[in-house]
Amino acid sequence: MMTDNSMKRYKQVIHYLMVRIEAGEWTEQEKLPSVRSLSELLGVHRLTVFKAYQELKQRGIVYVKDKSGYYISPAKPLAKAEQADDPSVSAWLHWDTLDRVQSLEAEYQFSKSLIDPALLPNRYWGELMRDLLDQYPRLLGTYSTIQGDLELRSSLAEHLTSKERFYLSPDEVLITSGAQQAIDVISRALVKPGDRVLIERPTYGPAMEIFRKQGARLVFTDIHPEGYDLEQIEHLMKTEKPRLFYMTPTFQNPTGISISVEQRKQLPELAEQYGCFLVEDDSTYDIYFKEKPPAPIFTYDTSGHTLYIRSYSKYVVPGLRIAAIMCRSHLMPGLQAIKALTDNGSPLLNQKLFLRYFQSERMHQHLSKLRTAIQLRMEVMEQCLKETDWTWTCPEGGLNIWAELPEGMDTGRLLHRSMEQSVAFVPGTVFDPSHTSGSRKLRLSFSYAREQQIREGMHRLITLAKGLSG
Repeated sequence: MMTDNSMKRYKQVIHYLMVRIEAGEWTEQEKLPSVRSLSELLGVHRLTVFKAYQELKQRGIVYVKDKSGYYISPAKPLAKAEQADDPSVSAWLHWDTLDRVQSLEAEYQFSKSLIDPALLPNRYWGELMRDLLDQYPRLLGTYSTIQGDLELRSSLAEHLTSKERFYLSPDEVLITSGAQQAIDVISRALVKPGDRVLIERPTYGPAMEIFRKQGARLVFTDIHPEGYDLEQIEHLMKTEKPRLFYMTPTFQNPTGISISVEQRKQLPELAEQYGCFLVEDDSTYDIYFKEKPPAPIFTYDTSGHTLYIRSYSKYVVPGLRIAAIMCRSHLMPGLQAIKALTDNGSPLLNQKLFLRYFQSERMHQHLSKLRTAIQLRMEVMEQCLKETDWTWTCPEGGLNIWAELPEGMDTGRLLHRSMEQSVAFVPGTVFDPSHTSGSRKLRLSFSYAREQQIREGMHRLITLAKGLSG
């Protein structure tokens, strides 16, 4: 029954079990199939089933009775977590859902907010690598400085000063191994256990987990099509006194919303007034469809309260994991200290290789073509949605559409059916840690699948949804 694909076999067993647990085939404290019987049923080794059961045990989903077997854990611990005074306790209860849908070798993959590898400039990297090693024959044996390659930092500072009026020096740039590491470095440098962290709702799930693991108590502010409620944010800054506000104000993940210039100007003023740092994650700033988005919040910050994260991995070459933190010099020593403990500096080869591409005309040509290709895919998905009674926001950039099912429908049930039919998406509950909304919402990523796959996959998903509504 099990197939040999990119998902490890024990994860396939976990997926098999979780789909049936969520469907109610087994209830609380009910005994699960034995290791032997499940291995025979699925056609896998007993050790594979044992490993799957052990992982589910670690997650608290199953428990063991001596000489009896595995049983479904009671739901009480989960209920207590959801009702806890500190909402960050349950900030990432849906991690397993995201892991499952993104690990699924789905025929129609709408859960991955990534670029189709076929759209990336893959053919140039071998040539760039050869040229680079000819110029720097000892490069593979050389470590980077903790802060990052000076040539790359200078190039990024010059580019963002010219294009976005950042007025940066190379000393105000820290190279990281991807945007997620940048968030982690900032969290560990600025947040102490018990500190409040203000965060958007809905929001990027791994960021919640990073701040939660640092011991932060999460405070949520809703994002709407018109942007933030600045009165609410000021009230929260005044009463909760958050250490920082983590935000994705341009093509927000998952909603695709971009906030206005007026709000971008006002947020640094509030940050200065209430002593709250702004962490601006701008990982898809260059993926716009018509007009370039407004200048980043960092542009309007005159007090040094904004830390800006810019990632290039996702739409240039994911394997290099190149991102940067831009901030004023008084914050850099603390960030460098954490970066030193993390990996002592991102790989120099990756930095030099990216620098070569960043300084070439090829990158600008690539981005122009990439924007066109992704916009076409977005339009195909939106055309499919027009045949439904769902609601959604048409994004002006980014990689996702944030949609909502009609009253009476639930994305959990739809996800169960769609995964069986090899269609993957991310339910809205993953992005809503407080569980106050999101049961009818879903994120559909249009950048990973090709146009024909989008048409076929959306037709299958919409047909499944109609079947549930009937």
